[in-house]
Amino acid sequence: MHEKSHVLGVLEEAKEAVKKEDTLALKELSNQTIHTASTEQDTDSILIAIIIYSLGKIIERKSRYNEKECAKFCSFAVSEIDRAIKSLGKDDEESFKKYLESIITSINRFSESYKKDIENVLRKARINKASKIYEHGISMEQTAKLLGITMYELAPYAGQRGGLDVPLARTQSVKERIKLAMDFFG
Repeated sequence: MHEKSHVLGVLEEAKEAVKKEDTLALKELSNQTIHTASTEQDTDSILIAIIIYSLGKIIERKSRYNEKECAKFCSFAVSEIDRAIKSLGKDDEESFKKYLESIITSINRFSESYKKDIENVLRKARINKASKIYEHGISMEQTAKLLGITMYELAPYAGQRGGLDVPLARTQSVKERIKLAMDFFG
């Protein structure tokens, strides 16, 4: 697991963002966590990023759901995040993972009437986070494996997002390569 204090900070910020229904902050935290997960290839960070992203999407779409049910779900998620924080603070990684997985399970059970939409949110969260990891230069196969999705699910989304945005991983145009060769041999 990536630096414990960093993970604790992200979870504290996520907890506050959920309470404030700050979807922008949740998206930024999720992307920040994915950056860390990409460099460390840490599955716990990936799970945290998916949870944070999903919470943001559920809050963003709360007008589609029963407001009371959404508030109850968010309250549960905040309490599980709090328990996860306490477990990690005590170096109890087993309980920490259990509380994170509990949030994922509760997202899946959020509401039977919204089941398809929630499943779609989780699937898209995995694909979105996978495309972010892929943008950091991790192979498509490894990224799909880390997120538990297929390369076929990732490929269209990664291509739609424009592929790699990391400057070091960007392919140079033919003109740039010719110029580089001319300068090198020139």
